[in-house]
Amino acid sequence: MTDDNTENTAPEMPEISDLHEDTAPETDAAAPRGERIAKALARAGVASRRDIERMIEDGRIKLGGQIVTHPATFVQPGDIMLVDGKPVDSPERTRLWRYHKPDGLMTTHKDPEGRKTVFDTLPEGLPRVISVGRLDINSEGLLLLTNDGELARRLELPGNSWVRRYRVRVFGVVDEKRLASLINGFDYDGVRYGSIEAALDSKKGDNAWLTVSLREGKNREIRRVMEGLNLHVSRLIRLSYGPFQLGSLKARELEEVPGKTLREQLPDLPAPKRHRTR
Repeated sequence: MTDDNTENTAPEMPEISDLHEDTAPETDAAAPRGERIAKALARAGVASRRDIERMIEDGRIKLGGQIVTHPATFVQPGDIMLVDGKPVDSPERTRLWRYHKPDGLMTTHKDPEGRKTVFDTLPEGLPRVISVGRLDINSEGLLLLTNDGELARRLELPGNSWVRRYRVRVFGVVDEKRLASLINGFDYDGVRYGSIEAALDSKKGDNAWLTVSLREGKNREIRRVMEGLNLHVSRLIRLSYGPFQLGSLKARELEEVPGKTLREQLPDLPAPKRHRTR
C-alpha cells in the first residue's frame, strides 16, 4: 500500500471484505470463525490484504479444493490454501528488514514497462517480502520490507503517527519563512497537505539541502509541496521511518531488524497463526 514522501498513505477506505461482510455465506454460529482468508494470506506474505481481495475476485485462490468467491471466508487451522494452484507455506515469524533503495528502481513486484524493481535486487534465499509504503523510482533511502502483509498494512496507517524524515536537495531560492510555515499545513493545486517540518541545512548558489519530516504522506507529497514553493527537488533520500533508521546502510544493502528490537517497538505485535499446507 507510494511516497516522496512517496507512500500511499491516503485515508483508509473500507475493505472489500468489510463492505460485503453482511452478505457472507451463512455458517454454523456455534463453530469458531477462524481467521479471514485475506488476513491469513497476508500474514503468510502472499500479498497485501487488498491485493489478496482482488485475487479472490479473479478466482485465483482456493480453500479446501474450492475456489474462494467471497472475501469474508474464514480459515480454520489445518485448512489448505492454494494461490494460483500452489499451496501456501505456513507463515514464519514476523520479520522486518531495512533496505537502502537506490534511485532507478521501482517499488513493485512487477513493472508493466519492464523496469528493474527493488525485488529484482534482493538476495536469494530471502522469503517473499512486501514493502512498507513505497519510494518512487527517483527517490532513495530507507525502505522497510516485511514477510507479513498485516504488519505492512499496520505500519502504513496514518494513525500510527510515525515520523518519516528525509534529506532533500532542491534547486531554487529558498524562502525560510515560507518553509517554516509548512508546520501549519499547505494548500497546493487543490490539495491540502498536513503539517510538515522543514528546515534549511545548507545552500550553495541555487542549490540547497533541506531536512523534511512528516507524519502523514500523500503521493509525491514532498515534491508537490516544494513545487508549490517554487523549488525543484533534484534528490530525495528517506533517512528514517518511525524508529527505524537508514543508518550506515549502503545502496542495495539489506539488514534484518532484530526480533527483540521489533518487539520493543511493537509490543502488541501478534504471533502469526499457522496453517497446514500438506
